[in-house]
Amino acid sequence: MKEVTFLNPQFFWLFLLLPFAIVWYLWKRKQQSATLKISSLQAFGKGSVLAKLQPILFVLRLLALSAIIVAMARPRTVDVSNKTKTTKGVDIVIAVDVSGSMLAKDLKPNRMEALKRVAADFVEKRPNDRIGLVVYAAEAYTKTPVTSDKAIVLDAISSIKYDNTLQDGTGIGMGLTTAVNRLKDSKAKSKVIILLTDGVNNAGFIEPETASDIAQQYGIKVYTIGIGTNGMAEFPYAIAPNGQFLFRMMQVEIDEKLMQSIARKTGGKYFRATSNNKLKQIYDEINKLETTEIQELRFYDYDEKYRPWICAAGLLLLIEFGLRQTLFRSFI
Repeated sequence: MKEVTFLNPQFFWLFLLLPFAIVWYLWKRKQQSATLKISSLQAFGKGSVLAKLQPILFVLRLLALSAIIVAMARPRTVDVSNKTKTTKGVDIVIAVDVSGSMLAKDLKPNRMEALKRVAADFVEKRPNDRIGLVVYAAEAYTKTPVTSDKAIVLDAISSIKYDNTLQDGTGIGMGLTTAVNRLKDSKAKSKVIILLTDGVNNAGFIEPETASDIAQQYGIKVYTIGIGTNGMAEFPYAIAPNGQFLFRMMQVEIDEKLMQSIARKTGGKYFRATSNNKLKQIYDEINKLETTEIQELRFYDYDEKYRPWICAAGLLLLIEFGLRQTLFRSFI
C-alpha cells in the first residue's frame, strides 16, 4: 500500500477552530431558544423527535468543513521509481593463471577454486562496469571479451579449470599482453587489469616488462596479485594411473619484484594473497579503489487524493441544505 503524504499539512491547524465553533453553536442555540416557565411539563408529553435531531444539521456542516480542511492539505500518494545511469564506468579484465601449480592446496580447497569464488563475488559487486576474462599458462587466450553481461562472465569464471588446452607453464607476459589487447581500444574512464599468478615467468615469447610498457602506453592500470602462502605448500607433481594428481610439499616461489614492478609502472598496486580470507580482502580493496560514478534519476508519480474529500464535503453540505429546507424547515 502506498503511503499517503500531505503537500500542505499546515492547514490541519484549522481543526483547532472546530471546538470554538461547537461552543459558539451551543451558546447561540441556547440564546435563540424561547423559554417558558410553568409548574409542570406533563401536559406537553415527550416532545418532538425532529427537535431532538435538529443538531444533526450542525454535525453535517462540521463534517463538511473537516473534509474541506483535509482537501486543502492536499493528500496524495507517490510512486517513486529509480533509474541509474553509469556516467564514468570502468572496464576491467581479470587475467588468471591456470597453470598446474594453481592446484596447490595452501588455499582451500585449492588456489584455483578459492580464486573462482572470490572473483565471482567481485564481479557481482560491480554491476555497472564491463568485465572480461583472460586465462593463461605458457600461452594465453580470451575466455570472455569485455562485456556488461555479468551472467556470461560468471559462467566463464565457474568453468575455469586446469586442462591440456594450454601448454603448462607461467607466461605472465603473455597473459598481460592478451589482457591489454582487450582494453587498448576502450573508451572507458578507467581501464584496469587484475593480474593473478602463483609463480615466476618461465614461458611465453613476450617479456612481462614489455607487456607492462604496453599497458602503461595505453593508460591501463594493472593490479597484480601473488597467490600462495609463505614457505611450503602441497603442489601437484605427477598424475597417478587412475588419473588423480599426486601432491608433495614444495617451496612456494613468486616473483614479487616483477609483480611490484608491473604494478608500480602502470599506477596499480601489488598484493600478496596467502590465505582465502586475504584473497577476499584484496579483491574488496580493489573494488573500493576503482569506483564508478553513477547518476541516479528519480521519478515521482503523484496521485492526488483531495478530490474525494471535496466531493464528500459537497455531498454533506447538499444533504444538510436539503434537510434544512424540508424536515427541519419549521425549526429555522
